Amino acid sequence: MNARDNLLSGRSGEWMKKAPVLIVFLVLIFLSSMGSSLAMAAGNPPWQQDGTPRQPTDDEVNAVAKQLYCPVCENIPLDVCPTLACEQWRSLIREKLAAGWTEDEIKTYFVNQYGDRVLATPPTRGLNWLVYIIPPVAILAGAVLLFRAFSAWKKPAAESETAVPPSAPEDLPDEYAARLEEELRKRQAGASTLKKGES
Repeated sequence: MNARDNLLSGRSGEWMKKAPVLIVFLVLIFLSSMGSSLAMAAGNPPWQQDGTPRQPTDDEVNAVAKQLYCPVCENIPLDVCPTLACEQWRSLIREKLAAGWTEDEIKTYFVNQYGDRVLATPPTRGLNWLVYIIPPVAILAGAVLLFRAFSAWKKPAAESETAVPPSAPEDLPDEYAARLEEELRKRQAGASTLKKGES
């Protein structure tokens, strides 16, 4: 008996005895996954296979409601709005989730009913894309203006350190010096007449 015969008669014989059990196990796994795939294709989510509708939690309802704004009140998210209308819309969201609607389908429903203004995040179509473009452009423009202003403020300080100090009054042109002296005399004369009038 050679090594090949030992291999075939030894452990491979045990393997052949267990093979049918393994094959049956793999077939069962395959069939169970096919069953859930067929149920999904039929439109029934797995949680509704027993026939009872699934009740969405408050967190699931609020996750959708946070993405919508109250059509009646201004700038109030639907999940925190205290009005009766918002309470009814939250219960409508709960019903739609229980019926198997997705978040996008629910948001589309509300947009079709009330327009884009109910969305917390405006869609990027039409002029709405400006909402996403203008703030970064404004911040960038402000940063450039500040940089230029700071550069301009630094420049005069740097130039004044190297500049020659202003000239003394003796270096003034004669015409300017004469006008200045005349103005000073007039002021002194006016001040002296005021003092005489007071005494």
